[in-house]
Amino acid sequence: MTDSSLRKPIRPKPIRKAVFPVAGLGTRFLPATKAIPKEMLPIIDRPLIQYAVDEAREAGIEQLIFVTGRGKTAIVEHFDTAFELEATMNERDKALDVLEPTRIQPGNLVTVRQQVPLGLGHAIWCARAIVGDEPFAIFLPDELMIASKGSTGCMKQMVEAYDRVGGNLISVLEVPEEEVSSYGVIAPGKRDGALTEVTGLVEKPKRADAPSNLIISGRYILQPEVMRVLETQGKGAGGEVQLTDAMAQMIGQQPFHAVTFAGKRYDCGSKTGFVEATLAVALEREDMAHEVRAMAKRLLGEC
Repeated sequence: MTDSSLRKPIRPKPIRKAVFPVAGLGTRFLPATKAIPKEMLPIIDRPLIQYAVDEAREAGIEQLIFVTGRGKTAIVEHFDTAFELEATMNERDKALDVLEPTRIQPGNLVTVRQQVPLGLGHAIWCARAIVGDEPFAIFLPDELMIASKGSTGCMKQMVEAYDRVGGNLISVLEVPEEEVSSYGVIAPGKRDGALTEVTGLVEKPKRADAPSNLIISGRYILQPEVMRVLETQGKGAGGEVQLTDAMAQMIGQQPFHAVTFAGKRYDCGSKTGFVEATLAVALEREDMAHEVRAMAKRLLGEC
């Protein structure tokens, strides 16, 4: 009989698919989002959804699943071929390199409708037939994740950790203790560098009751069993089907870890977070950092 200690560990199934819940109404940005999806609002010259898709591609993800709603066709069109635009640019001898990130291989982008706004958990469940029996990633485009210099994107960091431990993973960030009551927080177990075992999840705890200062940010890698949990899960906070509730049920049933992201998170679901992200990205760009910094100093001097 072969000694089990000599067997090679089973490599987890690769992460090939990613779900992007993009059906939200974006009411906090009205009237800008009356006709334009909030995911198409640009941070400098790239819409929010493009940052998330670029991060997914860097992590080796092949199939993009957009859970959309009515009035969201611009998101799909952004990743389609724009024949008139490209023909005009060609005629004027303008390079098409700037459009390269918007190109998607035929068949690699799939959309599904969330007809009723019943929360994040419900949006993920709407993609169940496309996800099938594979582990998958989730990206919340509102949360812009910018890697530290010399590091990789958030999802690539998570995929690398997943290849080591398998199971379910969530991205987390450390915040000051006085801010924990605004977020979902993990109860930590054993730690190994940026990797932390998750023993529990607490949604918006009081500061005194928070099990840690590690907050859940908008990136996940989940096993397909979460879809079966969501199938029968009732409504939670806010009368919506909460993804956090479903993940909490999987703790103890499957490996569950958190990856502390080496980078910064910007909450582009809020107006101030959106402005902060725009300034932060501009100040990192060599083509405009000097002018933006000078402009900011001038404006601050006038206040």
